[in-house]
Amino acid sequence: MNYCSFFVAGTAALWLASTGAYATGVVPETSVVIVEQDDGEGAINVQNTDAFPVLLLTRLIDIPDDPETLLIVTPPAARVEPGKTQRVRFIMTSKEPLKTERLKRVTFDGVPPQKKGKSEVRTTVRQNLPVIIRPAGLERDLAPWKQLTWKVNDNSLTVNNPSPYVVRLGQGVQTLPDKTRWILPNAYVLPGQTLTVTPEGGKTMGVAQQVRISPATTWGYTVDTYDQTLSR
Repeated sequence: MNYCSFFVAGTAALWLASTGAYATGVVPETSVVIVEQDDGEGAINVQNTDAFPVLLLTRLIDIPDDPETLLIVTPPAARVEPGKTQRVRFIMTSKEPLKTERLKRVTFDGVPPQKKGKSEVRTTVRQNLPVIIRPAGLERDLAPWKQLTWKVNDNSLTVNNPSPYVVRLGQGVQTLPDKTRWILPNAYVLPGQTLTVTPEGGKTMGVAQQVRISPATTWGYTVDTYDQTLSR
C-alpha cells in the first residue's frame, strides 16, 4: 500500500471509529465526469450539503473490460466544510493518443467526524459516477447509441458497437412487437464491443422487428427511449 492509500484508509478509519449509525453524503455537480485528452485533465465540483465538515474520499475504479490505468485523481482526500465545495481533478497519466473513448468509474464518500462522547456513527452515502475519457480531436456525438447494431438469431440478441464512442444505456432492453425482455451484462457498450444475451427468465422470444433501449448521453442528459430496427 502506498503512502497516499495508507493516509486515506487510516484517516477514514479514525473518523469512523464508533457505534450506531445514520446517513450523510456529498453531492457532485454533474452525473458524469468528462476528461478531454486535448486538455490532459477533467474536473468536477463536489459539495458538502451537510451542517458539519466531512472528509471527502475520492477513488478511481477500473471497469473489468478496461483495466488500464489512465488517470490519477487529486486530491484523493480533502476536508470540506459545511456548504462548501471541493474541486476534484482527474489528470491523464498516459501520453499515448487514444483511438476511442474509454470508461472508468469514480466514487465519492463524505465521511463525517466522530462526535465526542456519542456512541454513534454517521454513515456515508456513496456517489458512484462514470468517467469518460475522450480522445484528442474526436468529434462530439450527441446520440452515439444510434450507431449500435442489433440483431436476433436463434433466441439470442446481439449488440455491436462499431463506433469510437462509449454508449451508456439501461441494462434492460425490449424487443418489439413481441415485448421480450433482455438484460445486458453492463450499463454500457464499449467501442468495438459485441455482447450477446438470451431472453430474461429463459423464455422463448416471439417475432421481433425492433429493439427499444433507454440510452444516456455522454454528458449525462436524460433522453427518451429509442427504437431501432433489428437486422438478422
